[in-house]
Amino acid sequence: MKISALLTSAGINIGLCVLFLSLYSVLRKQPANVRVYFGRRIAEENERLRGAFILERFVPSTCWIVKALHYTEEELLAAAGLDAVVFNRILVFSIRIFSLAALLCVFGVLPLNYFGKDIKHVRIPSESLDIFTIGNVELKSRWLWVHCVALYIISGVACILLYIEYKHIARLRLLHLTSATPNPSHFTVLVRGIPKTAKKSCSDVVYDFFTKYHSSSYLFHQVVYKVGKVQKIMTGAKKAFKKFKHFTDETVDQGCRSITYRCCLCGASSNSFKLLNTECEQNRRKADNESSLNLDDEECTAAFVFFKTRYAALVASEILQTSNPMKWVANLAPEPEDVYWSNLWLPYKQLWIRRIFTLLGSIVFMFLFLIPVTFIQGLSQLEQLQQRLPFLRGILKEKYYMTQLVTGYLPSVILQIFLYTVAPIMMLFSTLEGPTSHSERKRSACCKVLYFTVWNIFFVNVLSGTVISQLNVLSNPKDIPIQLARAVPGQATFFITYVLTSGWASLSSELMQLFGLIYNFIRKYVLRMKEDTEFVPSFPYHTEVPKVLLFGLLGFTCSVLAPLILPFLLVYFFLGYVVYRNQLLNVYRTRYDTGGLYWPIAHNTVIFSLVLTQVIGLGVFGLKESPVAAGFTVPLIILTLLFNQYCRNRLLPLFRTFPAQDLIDMDREDERSGRIDEIHHQLHSAYCQFPDTEDVPLEKIKIIGGDEEQGSSSGESTGKETCEDTKRDLSHPTLKGLPVSRLRHAVRSITFLIRLQKRGLSA
Repeated sequence: MKISALLTSAGINIGLCVLFLSLYSVLRKQPANVRVYFGRRIAEENERLRGAFILERFVPSTCWIVKALHYTEEELLAAAGLDAVVFNRILVFSIRIFSLAALLCVFGVLPLNYFGKDIKHVRIPSESLDIFTIGNVELKSRWLWVHCVALYIISGVACILLYIEYKHIARLRLLHLTSATPNPSHFTVLVRGIPKTAKKSCSDVVYDFFTKYHSSSYLFHQVVYKVGKVQKIMTGAKKAFKKFKHFTDETVDQGCRSITYRCCLCGASSNSFKLLNTECEQNRRKADNESSLNLDDEECTAAFVFFKTRYAALVASEILQTSNPMKWVANLAPEPEDVYWSNLWLPYKQLWIRRIFTLLGSIVFMFLFLIPVTFIQGLSQLEQLQQRLPFLRGILKEKYYMTQLVTGYLPSVILQIFLYTVAPIMMLFSTLEGPTSHSERKRSACCKVLYFTVWNIFFVNVLSGTVISQLNVLSNPKDIPIQLARAVPGQATFFITYVLTSGWASLSSELMQLFGLIYNFIRKYVLRMKEDTEFVPSFPYHTEVPKVLLFGLLGFTCSVLAPLILPFLLVYFFLGYVVYRNQLLNVYRTRYDTGGLYWPIAHNTVIFSLVLTQVIGLGVFGLKESPVAAGFTVPLIILTLLFNQYCRNRLLPLFRTFPAQDLIDMDREDERSGRIDEIHHQLHSAYCQFPDTEDVPLEKIKIIGGDEEQGSSSGESTGKETCEDTKRDLSHPTLKGLPVSRLRHAVRSITFLIRLQKRGLSA
């Protein structure tokens, strides 16, 4: 690829970025789009905006950049959680290391590459990008030691910055644990693989086991139920109530007295709308039969077990409960808002089979994706494209701008379109694995997307792009470093265009929220539906974290070999720092948090990138016949691996579990302050499996007469599970069933309202 093709791609992407940024600065001021661009803030503050015409709303501005940069890290932590801070620190680390690499390599290494051979140079726009890579350096050049020194400096500074960030995030994680309000998940253990017996229910088995082996610390437990009949009845009751909201503040007589209306035509009375007592009684019996459930059959082999102290819950989650590791498997429970209820009913013995099948499915999908990647790489090689598609020869020869467009811009655009299908498929695979929390599912999808992008964007493009006819490279692992050393400099041009398309353009698209904008427009102006005030999306860490880490990999591997990519990467990281802070603070809502568990993924990826860069540098120095530079690269690889091992021993355990010392101190502080009883009381309502019932407020409907067996003088039916009654709620330790009596009352009331609607007796 020539410089002119690169400039064509850069011009198109710069134009799109400026257009999208300008449109965003205008669209964010429109009241109709407030749900799209300020979803999190509106959900929390319930602001009301006026729709008056203001000229300033239609003028592009940069005030949103100033506001995004104005927030401190503490404010970002309070607003968006620790995961947002971790993602922000990944961008800060990238800005720092690649700023140094850009200064060092652009002004120190790039001129050596450009003048590496004694050739006649033409005008820079007509130069090939290969002239600016290490491939232009002569064999046994005395200037290769400069590349080796630059590699040492970049690796050393990267390790120092990594350690500083690791310690900082570990400290924030401990502060997040100790300074936060009492978290129910710290007292709770999720137990799976509970053995079921024919004589006892699952609840009795759990109670007997923990009162026998954890009697001093056991508090109570809550059995998990299958999402089946119970959920269907409760969801149906909720939907039926929404259709009868006009009955609120009305008094309905259940005595079913005979009511007559006078006819409008002849004046005679009619009893055609009469409700019979027998019919009403049949409806009651039918509702009772439908709501009767055999709850023992609906129990899962999983339960939430609550302990008196945090330390007791930690010990119970870390030790082996029985001699059979597949039974009574205990882990610290996720936060209540983070629980993925749909997977709790899965048998624990199935999980290893699910993981194997999802792993095989991910591998098959990765190899199937080779087909579009290979085709895309053919577009970037004009000679092979003309050979395979002869009808394009005339167009590409006669129209010069078509050549620049096809080779410089089209490949990365097509690849980006295909990549949009990766994240949903990997999220599906992660769901099928059986995670018990939303954050675990998203973190698993993040790892899968990261592996996929590193393999298909980097390795496949490198190994099959420059040497497209030599796909048998993978059959000779010993030759991979040499092949990488030969191929990476040649593929640097494609990586630059990929940064422009997938980096710059995607950031402007993220800022614009195109899908949300289109959905909001169709919903409001085409379908004429009310605004969905409840739905606010959460930040897509599973797509954005792999993208940032992939660009970091490209920056490390190309920094010494092809330094021209570094300025484009720096623009991406600076722009991403502003855009992502704005989105985290204004657009996305934080429903759950992993507690900074994305940082170990980022740390391992950076270490892999550094080692890969050093291995490629070793291969390049070997190809250039520079034994001194190659010899000095070997100790650098060893030192990087030793540094990684030190971080794994010193800091990684803080991300795997909680320190017992801090937990014991927190327990003692709660006991001294007298808060421990209040915390135990709050645990009863922490994990509610059927939250849909909370949205069915029937307390405004009075039922008088005909229901003496309920024993309620006021006749009020709430239909709402508060999960606070320690005698009838799901969270009670001795509860063997759901509060069916209250559910029957709610279904009976709604059935009666439906009959009134059919008979035309509604007010």
